[in-house]
Amino acid sequence: MTSDTFNDREKAFENKFKHDEELRFKAHNKSIKLLGLWAAGQIGLTGKDADAYADKIIETDVDHKKGGGPLRKVQIDLAAKGIEMTEHQLQNQLNIHIEQAKKALMK
Repeated sequence: MTSDTFNDREKAFENKFKHDEELRFKAHNKSIKLLGLWAAGQIGLTGKDADAYADKIIETDVDHKKGGGPLRKVQIDLAAKGIEMTEHQLQNQLNIHIEQAKKALMK
């Protein structure tokens, strides 16, 4: 294999890795937003209030050291409204939103 061929293959692998990571990042962020919107609906928020709540959930994902992350925040907020959900149930809900986000990004 020539040096140019090797470099081309290496560059292609790097580009694929970069693309895959960007897609993973976008899918993750979209799924957290969807989780936030779902939780907002559960606690009775709609419209701009629901969007603002979902944005707060994204913030907890970015800075999860302060409060345990988005699942914990949603769990606490739901409990405050009398809706008890286990971490496992919330993880399942997040998994649903991850799949939705991936499908949306593939279109």
